[in-house]
Amino acid sequence: MGGRWGREVKLCVALLFPALVLGSSLGHFGWWLFFVTALLLLRQTLYLGRLETWLAQGGFGEHRKYKGIWQDIYYHVGKIRRGNKKRKKKLRRMIERFRMSTDALPDAAVVLGQYGEIEWSNPAARQIFGLKKSDKGQRIANLVRNPVFVQYLRANDYEHKIHIPAPINDNVILQIGVVPYGAGLRLMLAQDVTQLKNIERMRTDFVANVSHELRTPLTVLKGYLETLMEMDDVSALQLRSLQNMATQTDRMQLLVDDLLLLARLETKPKRSVCVDVPDLLRQMRNEIVESEKDESRVNLSLESAAKLQADPDELRSAFGNLLANALKYSATDTPVNVRWFVNANQEACMEVEDFGEGIAASDIPRITERFYRVEIKRNRKINGTGLGLAIVKHVMVRHEARLEIESQLGKGSRFRCLFPQKRVC
Repeated sequence: MGGRWGREVKLCVALLFPALVLGSSLGHFGWWLFFVTALLLLRQTLYLGRLETWLAQGGFGEHRKYKGIWQDIYYHVGKIRRGNKKRKKKLRRMIERFRMSTDALPDAAVVLGQYGEIEWSNPAARQIFGLKKSDKGQRIANLVRNPVFVQYLRANDYEHKIHIPAPINDNVILQIGVVPYGAGLRLMLAQDVTQLKNIERMRTDFVANVSHELRTPLTVLKGYLETLMEMDDVSALQLRSLQNMATQTDRMQLLVDDLLLLARLETKPKRSVCVDVPDLLRQMRNEIVESEKDESRVNLSLESAAKLQADPDELRSAFGNLLANALKYSATDTPVNVRWFVNANQEACMEVEDFGEGIAASDIPRITERFYRVEIKRNRKINGTGLGLAIVKHVMVRHEARLEIESQLGKGSRFRCLFPQKRVC
């Protein structure tokens, strides 16, 4: 590089030296110097013009062979062009592989722009949504007019997925999720979950039907047991056996009732009225006081008068299960604290705190599963169906709320039902 710069310097010296000699001998030194400078400037301008013409043609074609620094300039520009050409080929191959892989996907994939316009879609999306290649640039909400889908896009809250019928076939159920990425772009993925939904519906119907059919024989069995226990000629051994049978019948009836409640939560339409939660909690406390015969057991703190848009029966069921668990899994001489308040995030919160045996950290993620029971050694047997917290979780989901659980073994537990601000009426 230094040698080529040296050629340019030598050329300048070779032209300036005669100008100095001629200027000294003939006079007009400034004019000779100006002439040489103009000649050098004209040369560089000519070379720049040729370079610009070559670049305007995309750097293709032969360029003239130059010497000195211009040779390096053409060499490096050509090297950059060749490198860019290789990168473009590599990128083109990557894009082609990406398109081939997305075309092979059974799930629909659509890239949406900042305003919901279609940037790209794979063949599955065109088949599932009835899109066409010519729909590029159209807003997806103008082509898929399902109100749930339109609201989902407008809300810009993609934490959860939605389920809607396919636009071209109502018998097909689609699960749709959106993943934001880049500068305002969104990737929409849709999956056919018709079979899964049918299996889930069959399971729910089976549980509901079996539970419903069990209620009648259980009621009859319970009636006969009560009649037998009231007879005068029943021995002590027979009475104990009948009492055990009655206890198990009651437990079975509770299990059937909980299963039926879960089935209703999964299938029945949502109902929403303005529920006076403080008044509901007062009623529930009074009912517990009457059954427990101990007014000091439940401490109710109403720090807010907020009411909720909710289903009152479902709220009573969820809150009742939390209170029942707190009383059941703590000693009879320890209090249970119930609070109703609005937190710093303007969420309405119902909190139940006990000072009982607590829950291990490893069990907390699973205690809302159906029939999951924490294995712990106790001095007394605690009856339950294992469905209480599953019911609470379903009620929270139906009310766009969430359940938070804090617990420590041997010190107690705290359950919070957090309802979003938009649910406050």
